[in-house]
Amino acid sequence: MLILGLESSCDETAAALVTGDRQVLAHRLLGQEAAHAPFGGVVPEIAARAHVEALAPLVEAALADAGVRLGDVDAVAATAGPGLIGGVMVGLVTGKALAHAAGKPLIAVNHLEGHALSPRLSDPDLHFPYLLLLVSGGHCQLLLVEGVGRYRRWATTIDDAAGEAFDKTAKLLGLGFPGGPAVERAAAAGDASGVPLPRPLFRSPEPHFSFAGLKAAVARVVGQYPPEDIAASFQQAVIDCLVDRTRLALQGHGRPTALVVAGGVAANGAVRAALQALAESHGLRFVAPPLWLCTDNAAMIAWAGAERFAAGLTDPLDVPARPRWPLDPAAEAVRGAGVKA
Repeated sequence: MLILGLESSCDETAAALVTGDRQVLAHRLLGQEAAHAPFGGVVPEIAARAHVEALAPLVEAALADAGVRLGDVDAVAATAGPGLIGGVMVGLVTGKALAHAAGKPLIAVNHLEGHALSPRLSDPDLHFPYLLLLVSGGHCQLLLVEGVGRYRRWATTIDDAAGEAFDKTAKLLGLGFPGGPAVERAAAAGDASGVPLPRPLFRSPEPHFSFAGLKAAVARVVGQYPPEDIAASFQQAVIDCLVDRTRLALQGHGRPTALVVAGGVAANGAVRAALQALAESHGLRFVAPPLWLCTDNAAMIAWAGAERFAAGLTDPLDVPARPRWPLDPAAEAVRGAGVKA
């Protein structure tokens, strides 16, 4: 099985070729950090235009890297949401065109499913069901991954995601963009107990996350403490919340095969270490993808496509792009969460 994957949901344009036995034959990625850095965050229109310019050359380069032609692939997988709708449309329309031209099936991949299944690309011993902490710039959720296309959401953020809080903190501290790695670098030189910051919903019986109040607290202390101490204290507050909420999810929900973390924030070394310690305290395996698979990439989309293709799941060429697309549509609404649920 050979799957071509396309990713364009935010500010990374990527194309990859992945086999059904977990070989990444090619992966091409072009970031947009320089284009968005003056604004301190991603500008959707700029991102969409950059995807238009970059995607076709990246596909050609990936095919050349793998030494294959478009006609050699078994299916084309493209992110169909959720994400910035302009970028999602660029990738999905390109995927539709390639699938139609080659006479191959199209697989419309939920970007979150790409993250959810990415640990299985790097770890063949990871079996369903596993507890997933999906933590990124736009999402912070705890899900039971029961199988391909089968997800039960146990918790979500009622306001902002952890990755969004990292980006906002970096902007407040003038650390640059992208914010997550910038905060982690600054935190390495700071005192994690040096700044009093809140832990929203810490030890609450409510299972969900909240980071809006933490962002607001950071804004209030900027200029009063050294930036590296603020960064370290902020990072520790996020870790405390993530560990506390994940510990709560592990209580009373049966026994998953592993505790898994995925998404952009999963690239943070301190976050990974804290979650690994939590897993070990519960006698569970801890699984995290390699760092390059944590942030947005096309290999995870190709792999999710491979998993869906093996299960006989393909999509018609009129499948729509979706700015919002929950992994668990049946999950109950959460107070304040709105479309982020």
